[in-house]
Amino acid sequence: MHWRREITRSAWRTLFAAQLGWMLDAMDVMLFSFALTTIRAEFHLSSAAAGALGAIPLVTSALGGMVFGWLSDRYGRARSLVWSILAFSAVTAFTATSRTVPELVFWRALAGIGLGGEWAAGSVLVAETWPERHRGKAIGLMQSAWAIGYLFAALLAALVLPRWGWRALFFAGLVPALVTLWIRRNIPEPPHWVTPSHSLAGALAALFRPPLARHVLLLSAMCSCLLFGYWGMFTWLPAYLATPIERGGAGLSVIRSSAWIVPLQIGAFFGYLSFGFLADRFGRRTAFLTFVLTTALLVPVYGLGGRNAALLLAIGPLVGFFGHGYYSVLGVLAAELFPAAIRTTAQGFCYNIGRALAGFAPVTVGALADRHGIGAALAFTSVFFVAGAGLMLLMPRPETPAPGA
Repeated sequence: MHWRREITRSAWRTLFAAQLGWMLDAMDVMLFSFALTTIRAEFHLSSAAAGALGAIPLVTSALGGMVFGWLSDRYGRARSLVWSILAFSAVTAFTATSRTVPELVFWRALAGIGLGGEWAAGSVLVAETWPERHRGKAIGLMQSAWAIGYLFAALLAALVLPRWGWRALFFAGLVPALVTLWIRRNIPEPPHWVTPSHSLAGALAALFRPPLARHVLLLSAMCSCLLFGYWGMFTWLPAYLATPIERGGAGLSVIRSSAWIVPLQIGAFFGYLSFGFLADRFGRRTAFLTFVLTTALLVPVYGLGGRNAALLLAIGPLVGFFGHGYYSVLGVLAAELFPAAIRTTAQGFCYNIGRALAGFAPVTVGALADRHGIGAALAFTSVFFVAGAGLMLLMPRPETPAPGA
């Protein structure tokens, strides 16, 4: 543990700020997933239509990633992090006022714009603050906060949904706004950040000139595959656990399904923590392929094992461990492949283009669930994890930092 002595107090504080932002991002996103069954019943939606609602913020996050990514490069990583958290927390609360499906669509679309900016600003902020040799650990520690946010969403859903309904659940989305006061007061901009002179159009144009164009296309494709598999699986996972067995689900109640998710997210937390250390020790590519291909094997077992609640409880931590941990490599790759002047623009673009294309995942899984049962639809997502592993083999080795790193 001697490596901890190499990290300054300011770097630890920056990591904590990014963890808070990512945790709250996860909580806000997953509140909708836990409320999905209730919303579907209230608005009389098919599974495909409900999946489309879940897809909307993923699609609009592409716009948010590009806009907030440029704002981060132009005005500062810490400022952009604050602005994105304020945006998604306020809009999540306003979602509770929805009385019609178009209103739900409107608020979920706006929420995606704020959500799209948070990851890029936070991960670049950490990557530029921590030493390169410990970057994998730092991004892994940041990503681990997603599991905590997911757990908070599960606990809130178990406490709030049965008593006060989904609208009260969404009002909890206002809480993250309070965190921005601490971030704005305590987190400085990283030393490598300087105010660039280019416009948003200029920054995007720079991404598609050699040699960066190949990096952008490969990283965007890899993010698309991984996020399609992830959102196809985890958007519908709470509904899968709560859906009756005769419809391809696990047949658990809302409270029991939340309880089954807790060990899964504990596994996710340790997966995030472990990946960074394993990647720094054995290489990012080796660790990534191990995690992603193991996920591809576990997902069909989980999706088709719905009649055996004990099996789901037992392998849930493994699904969480391997199905989440590899995400830290995306932040490290983007930080090391792109120069500082357009780093967050690149990160926001690649990751959130992937998120936007992954918006088809909840719709696709919902449509397959209507025909074949929700468990079989979840099993289908393993194809995209295999594709993500294949794309990693085409990526340049990420161990050499880009200029300004």
